[in-house]
Amino acid sequence: MIKLNIENIAILFANQTNCKSKLRFNTSFLLCLFINIKINYNNMILVTGAGGLIGNTVSSFFLKKKNNVIGVDNNQRKKFFGKNGNIEKNILKLKKNNKFKFIFIDILNKSKLENIFKKNKFDLIVHTAAQPSHDWSATNPNLDFHINAVGTLNILECIRKYNPNSIFIYLSTNKVYGDLVNNFEYRELKTRYEIKNKYKNGFDENINIDNSKHSPFGVSKLSGDLLVQEYGKYFNIRTSCLRAGCLTGDTHASVELHGFLSYLFKAAYYNKKYYIYGYKGKQVRDNLSSYDVSTIIWELFKKPPSPGEIFNIGGGRESNISVIEAINKCEIITKNKFNFQLMSQQRLGDHKFWITDMKKFKKRYPKWKIKYKIDDILLQMLDYENFRTFRK
Repeated sequence: MIKLNIENIAILFANQTNCKSKLRFNTSFLLCLFINIKINYNNMILVTGAGGLIGNTVSSFFLKKKNNVIGVDNNQRKKFFGKNGNIEKNILKLKKNNKFKFIFIDILNKSKLENIFKKNKFDLIVHTAAQPSHDWSATNPNLDFHINAVGTLNILECIRKYNPNSIFIYLSTNKVYGDLVNNFEYRELKTRYEIKNKYKNGFDENINIDNSKHSPFGVSKLSGDLLVQEYGKYFNIRTSCLRAGCLTGDTHASVELHGFLSYLFKAAYYNKKYYIYGYKGKQVRDNLSSYDVSTIIWELFKKPPSPGEIFNIGGGRESNISVIEAINKCEIITKNKFNFQLMSQQRLGDHKFWITDMKKFKKRYPKWKIKYKIDDILLQMLDYENFRTFRK
């Protein structure tokens, strides 16, 4: 019986390649090989909010890499946004993969959450479950805070007690910075605002979070964000926060006032009236596809950052657009005249301009590249809606 240690496997590999005399292996090479195998296959992944845009895409991404995924969700989006927020179809699609297991659970239910952690050892936990709308948060700040802050705390406590060696990634938001960026100096161009100061490459992680209006949503997400940082630094758990700008994708269950680009495209496609709130429609947003978010998480999984580290993520200068520019593009793509009404008052706390500076992340993970930019995303949305319409 051959003892399959590192050296023996190296010899066997050399024999198979017919270059035993020429090919010299070292243990570091093979260790790297084994590490890559472990990363790619049969890891145990927990995704909260598995029915939402990011949770669903992340689950699919890791399933394609032959990992085991447990997805949890309670379809709260249906309560927040009505039938258009229903995520049942997303879950059914994931269930077609036998390496996916779905558990219907509210992350505020500590005992049920603990049972999941007692029965499983996770290599990676991706926390996307949230109340995601800053407008909705103003209607019920108490529930918003419990879901986004207390729910996050419940998961962190389970990790601390039962799974302290896992990697934990929290989907945070640029709303943690509040509306301080609105006080910066901007130039008004024909179709957009453009920043004039030192942040011409976008906003980095050094933007002050104090002395600004956040919305209850921004506060609840910031509370979760700070908890994630603290559990990383205080308890030495491998946690990280991804402070995201607008995230989007063709399967986004978007509604008015949540899911800017996706909802705007659907309004154009289905000839629905669209309301622009303030800034003459020149407010700018960068947009990052859910697939590109998944590849960011993949990089963090392969090479975990320091405990409690934060990264701003978004489309940046490569993928951004104003409302007016998005309307113009959607009219061309859908060949429909866009029906919109410009309202004079902007949404409370809404950003006039947000473009993300990802230099910190890109410096740490130089191989990562954005794959889908604005035009790519809009064409994906067109294909998706055409397919849905055809099936009907």
